[in-house]
Amino acid sequence: MSNIELKKVEITSNFWNRYRKLIVDEVLPYQWQVMNDEANISIAEDPQNNGQDKKSHAIANLKIAAGDISGHHYGFPFQDTDVYKWLEAAAYSFSYTQNPDLKKITDEVVNLISKAQDSDGYLSTYFQIDAPERKFKRLQQSHELYSMGHYIEAGVAYFEQTGNEEALNIAKKMADCIDRNFGDENGKIPGYDGHPEIELALVRLFEVTNNDKYFKLAEYFINKRGTDPNFFQDQIAKDGESPQRDLIAGMRDFDLNYYLASEPIYKQKKPKGHAVRAVYLCTGMAKVARYNGNQSLLNVCNQFWNDIVKRQMYITGNIGQTATGEAFTYDYDLPNDTNYGETCASVGMVYFAKKMLDLQAKGEYADIIEKELFNGALSGMALDGKHFFYVNPLEANPDDSKNNPGKSHILTHRADWFGCACCPANLSRLITSLDQYLYTVTKDSILSHQFISNVATFENSIMINQTSNFPWNGNIHYSIVNPKKVKFRIGIRVPSWSADFSINVNGTVQKSRVIDGFIYFDVVDSTMSIDLTLDMEVKFMQSNNRVRSNFGKVAIQRGPLVYTAEEVDNGSKLWTQIIKKNAKVTVEFDSKLLGGVNVINIDSIKPILDDAESNLYHDMARSNILETTGILKLIPYYSWANRGNGEMSVWLNKQ
Repeated sequence: MSNIELKKVEITSNFWNRYRKLIVDEVLPYQWQVMNDEANISIAEDPQNNGQDKKSHAIANLKIAAGDISGHHYGFPFQDTDVYKWLEAAAYSFSYTQNPDLKKITDEVVNLISKAQDSDGYLSTYFQIDAPERKFKRLQQSHELYSMGHYIEAGVAYFEQTGNEEALNIAKKMADCIDRNFGDENGKIPGYDGHPEIELALVRLFEVTNNDKYFKLAEYFINKRGTDPNFFQDQIAKDGESPQRDLIAGMRDFDLNYYLASEPIYKQKKPKGHAVRAVYLCTGMAKVARYNGNQSLLNVCNQFWNDIVKRQMYITGNIGQTATGEAFTYDYDLPNDTNYGETCASVGMVYFAKKMLDLQAKGEYADIIEKELFNGALSGMALDGKHFFYVNPLEANPDDSKNNPGKSHILTHRADWFGCACCPANLSRLITSLDQYLYTVTKDSILSHQFISNVATFENSIMINQTSNFPWNGNIHYSIVNPKKVKFRIGIRVPSWSADFSINVNGTVQKSRVIDGFIYFDVVDSTMSIDLTLDMEVKFMQSNNRVRSNFGKVAIQRGPLVYTAEEVDNGSKLWTQIIKKNAKVTVEFDSKLLGGVNVINIDSIKPILDDAESNLYHDMARSNILETTGILKLIPYYSWANRGNGEMSVWLNKQ
């Protein structure tokens, strides 16, 4: 298959175009106000409990560094990244919405960033403003390379979407600065950032510039990580041992596993520590392995992938079980009411999965992209685009969050903003770049792996038009136009949740073998039609019985969507609800509910609560449990907490 390169994807899905329009109309303007300290926001209930007040100051920090205003830096050392991820999201939005007013603002932001950048390419406003003598001196905590990595991603995206050379030049100057300062040569720093990100960013810069220096630098940071267990501590000793010298309080309390730096990356068998760090590093490793063919590095990616997906991932795709360090814990430890499941980690899993799919044509990677898009990541934003989840639990109770310190990080309503505001802009840049996650072109096939309606154009005038009402309906139609009769294969994913399916090609039913999650067809004629019908029956899902938290419980899934029960529909004390054996299940679309969703109704029973004066414990043999019967109403997980503050539960008791 020669010269078949993906040129453009236009998303036509009603479901996703609502969100893509929401980002442009509401989210980006709102986030711009927040970053300029013009929005009336409250971050008092920030699950980070970081003591930040109502301002972001992210734009002001850049203006101070640029010399436009005076003042001190405010916020975290990585506060600049709020601007960079916002800029990246805006850049992608220009691929489907021309917005001259937004374009004027983004051009001005690029000019401001250019002005704030030091002449040698360095840019991290905290150090430029308040601690210039400490540049690159405390990399365990400083996030300098992390911050510049996020700009490099934004600068590349902005250049690709608008042709703005200045945006790309800023990125190249940054990377050149990093290259001059890091390495094993005399006078350079033989280390890496405590938070991976620069690795994947440098490969993106290599892809657009074809400058091998940037790729080699990405390789260096990956290969160097964990080789010197004393690197961070030696830096701290030289920079100052006093806790007052720390850039982020408490960061020294975590061991090297938290930073994925306890040993060289090739010896690491599973992700430990901070979940976002892990998936960002995995994304960078997969990108590097794609270009240099390093099988050992790919083996590490596979090991990390298998441990995350098969032993440490929630049914919604969320990862990172504990609030202590936003981190992984151990295999099969998946508590629902204390889990962290940071939105950024779900977004990062999409990045990791896509890069693994670029390396290996396996449907399991696309399954996770889908799981995150429709569940774990999407739940991070309210339907109004102005409220957000940092933490994404699978069980929540306002009383627990208020009265149990161990669950104080669990919010039962989305917040205006966060002092550590990584998640809102991260989700925005994912949604505006969604067109990049629907197809993968291999050496002999076009893989269509997401059922999001679109029109895709390729080289040689090939066009694929996919239409459906997914995720509410499982009938997927492909119309392929191939006027030059180029011979190629199309691979269509069969989701793991659809064991039963049917396929029809040009009006004829086909029996097709599934190969690593895909079914393949040769395209030789000028036109071709394919109809895929997926199994959209309601599924009662259960965990591996090693997962203690879910033992004896079920979760409800239909198609790619995980469903949940909310107090607003079913009353309080959701833990007393029991799904009846052989329960009747109905599905109905409610166009007026939550922007239009399929609702699942299931027969249930609910014990009547004991009298408040009853004994705390009593003999079961003498108990007389009274029950009521009713209907348990379930909505898609991503849409919970849009109708008030109340209980929620994904995993439910079964009779």
